[in-house]
Amino acid sequence: MTSMFRALQHPNYRLWAAGALVSNVGTWMQRVAQDWLVLTQLTNHDGAAVGITTGLQFLPILLLGPYAGLLGDRLDKRKLLFATQTAMGLLALVQGVLVLSGAAQLWHIYAIALLLGVASAFDAPPRQAFVSELVGRADVPNAVALNSASFNLARLAGPGVAGVLIGLIGTGWVFMLNAATFLGVLFSLTRLRVDLLHRTPPLPRGKGQIMAGVRYVRTEPRILLILVMAGLVGTFTLNFQVTNALMAADVFHTGADAYGFLGSIQAIGTLGGALLAARRKQPRLTLLVGAAVGLGVATIVAAAMPSYLSYAVVLVFVGVSALTFLNSANTIVQLTTEPQYRGRVLALYMAVIQGGTPIGAPLVGWLANAVGTRWAVLAGGLAALVAGAVGVWALARWGEGTFREQLRAVWAERRAARAASALASPGTSDAGSPSAVPGSPSAHDAEPAPQPPTVPARDTAAEALSPAPQRGPSLRLPRRPPATTTGSQPAVAPRN
Repeated sequence: MTSMFRALQHPNYRLWAAGALVSNVGTWMQRVAQDWLVLTQLTNHDGAAVGITTGLQFLPILLLGPYAGLLGDRLDKRKLLFATQTAMGLLALVQGVLVLSGAAQLWHIYAIALLLGVASAFDAPPRQAFVSELVGRADVPNAVALNSASFNLARLAGPGVAGVLIGLIGTGWVFMLNAATFLGVLFSLTRLRVDLLHRTPPLPRGKGQIMAGVRYVRTEPRILLILVMAGLVGTFTLNFQVTNALMAADVFHTGADAYGFLGSIQAIGTLGGALLAARRKQPRLTLLVGAAVGLGVATIVAAAMPSYLSYAVVLVFVGVSALTFLNSANTIVQLTTEPQYRGRVLALYMAVIQGGTPIGAPLVGWLANAVGTRWAVLAGGLAALVAGAVGVWALARWGEGTFREQLRAVWAERRAARAASALASPGTSDAGSPSAVPGSPSAHDAEPAPQPPTVPARDTAAEALSPAPQRGPSLRLPRRPPATTTGSQPAVAPRN
């Protein structure tokens, strides 16, 4: 098993990934069909209506996300995911029946979008945290990257297939096909080997546990930085579901197949970014900041493209930078969070990355109606640049050098790692090396290569995820012990 696909050595992860891929293809087909239904059949190319539909799907995670994360820490994640995936499949079925019967109205689509958002709010935090239970801590970065690759492989196929099917059989049957694809992920959940799961002890019931998660985040300055950057990008930049539909229909005057093709083209970039991420053992905050800047620049360039073809080409670069940003943020949050807080912290992360969409998507649609679609795309690019600037300011304020110095440190570290790898004894795989995730046990039983003196896993992982120290005194914010409340579970070591 190569280092790029090492998470697939786990039988449970292989089964989960296969089911998720089938379901994700259907989800992307539904997204394209739903936007096209609202834009061309239920309204007269109303960008605001498309934005409201998208926003309603993400509003519940902003309101319910913290409680959903707490449930993810308390309950069996596999059983919780079975319930949420079943609910989303049934809603897709209802939507298909309404459209095929000719009874669908705009308010029906709004209501179903809101209910889908509720199910997704309870699905997202445990689904993100479930990765660590499928593979264990050592292979979490690779599993997160492969999840992104699977999602974007589905995104590559789904929109294009949806565009063709809308023209051939209509949007109603696309919704029905999406309902059927949920059977794939439900089957995989029933076939998982429970004895191979790396479970975290469930959190006992108690008062103030949601606020305990919030207070924990407040003690982690790097997680706070990620939440701020993710909030800006998620609210104002990652609205391509709206902007691509408007660019296809109103700027380039194309049809549903061309709109679906834009999603597939962008997915080429995101899939490439996911495969590159799968090769990394550890993401760094420097990479996160650079990806935000790259996303801003690529989005601004896309807004200026004069033709459909040139716009589609630039979307590849938008996809690479967007995926690199999201994958780095997700992995850093997972690896720097204590296991008993992981569900609640990931819920906060999902709330800011997706919960801003109810504000951003309608705003983008309104801006497109008011001043033009290109200006709406441009505004998203500027928001990503602001997020990157916030990251550069924060890292420099913490005494970790300028952005240029941080990049030099990253390349110096990589050269040193290659030199060390060349001197290492043969036969040690990436997945089995103790350096796969600092502070975590080896994935194999082979004798590990000699390592420097170790420190506790928590601090080692945090150091690996932070940029290399620069000259001058360190100004890093001190780490305080997380606040506790009655009923909250004491810290425990990560389990493999």
